[in-house]
Amino acid sequence: MNRRQVLTNTANLMLVSPAAAFGTQANSAVTLGVIGTGNRGRYDTNFFSKDPRARVVALCDLYSDQIDRAKTQVPSVNGAKTFTNYKDLLAAPGIDAVLITTPVYLHPEHFEAAVAAGKHIYCEKPAGADVAGVKRLMAAAQRAGQSRHIQFGFQQRFSPEYLAAEKIIRSAQFGEIALMRSHWMVGGVQPKSRQRPVAPEAEARMWYPWRAKSGDMIVEQDCHGVDVLNWFSGRHPLSAVGDGGRKVRSYGDTMDHLNVTYDYGQGLHGFLHACQLAQAWGLVDEQFFGTESTIETHRKYYRWSRPGQEPLKIDSKREITIDAIEHFLACVVENRPENHTTEAAESTLTSLLGRLAIDRGVRVTWEELLKTA
Repeated sequence: MNRRQVLTNTANLMLVSPAAAFGTQANSAVTLGVIGTGNRGRYDTNFFSKDPRARVVALCDLYSDQIDRAKTQVPSVNGAKTFTNYKDLLAAPGIDAVLITTPVYLHPEHFEAAVAAGKHIYCEKPAGADVAGVKRLMAAAQRAGQSRHIQFGFQQRFSPEYLAAEKIIRSAQFGEIALMRSHWMVGGVQPKSRQRPVAPEAEARMWYPWRAKSGDMIVEQDCHGVDVLNWFSGRHPLSAVGDGGRKVRSYGDTMDHLNVTYDYGQGLHGFLHACQLAQAWGLVDEQFFGTESTIETHRKYYRWSRPGQEPLKIDSKREITIDAIEHFLACVVENRPENHTTEAAESTLTSLLGRLAIDRGVRVTWEELLKTA
């Protein structure tokens, strides 16, 4: 957003009364509808329900047992209206904002409908499972009213510890970024000796193991790490080269390990190392090597090492999803909307760039990626 857009948005906001900032009476709770009550949907809903600025009034899922789980795990939403069609939820009166926590490939469709319905939107990451979907979501965001707040589930961007680390990186004490690394080495794939066949009725409800639905692990999972690389470097990469595959996973068509090198230009590279094979330990963090110091970021801390000073380690005070949700509600209630679509789309496209580079086995540019859809 440039200075002219900021000034225009500010002028527009001055014309909107506090009572019109969201559909309910001024200073009352933001009414929230949840589209998708699976694991992540219930997780986010729990935090929304504990914030006095929000009131969960509607739940939507294709499967009634998922809605029942939401009501069991988050008792405060017991009185919420229930829907099996997201269009009915969006058309229901008295809903100010929506939480979109559906399978990745449905994000563009549901986001587009929420924009058309004039809702504030908190959409879980990533922006889509393929380039066409991301472009669809970006086009929808351009049609959103300037009074609507749009945010995505890239929680690191709202963590006080990540924000403190970013401030250091922007300072002379850090120097110029020389190298970046993102690690997402976790478990999730059982050894073949413990894997069981997937029942047909269960497979119909699964989406993660299939690339068309999830975007593959580099998109659904590793987009968090590449988002931080883009954020701290201040740009998206120009090209990528990588390799990966499926060594242990016996169903679906997604990878279980990968390695990608992103070229950000001006001699800056970002390395992404990821797997879902870790059985006893894991590593999820980002490392930034500067000409004057080094910073490591993590969801539970950040640490900073600089020659001549005592190493600094600051622990996170809480789960950073809470920071993201509190930011969302503050922006809606205080009538200071932001639109985070560009950064979310670029980080998703960065993951898709790495995926395409792995598929083709050659270096792929940003422009080549965008031409695929």
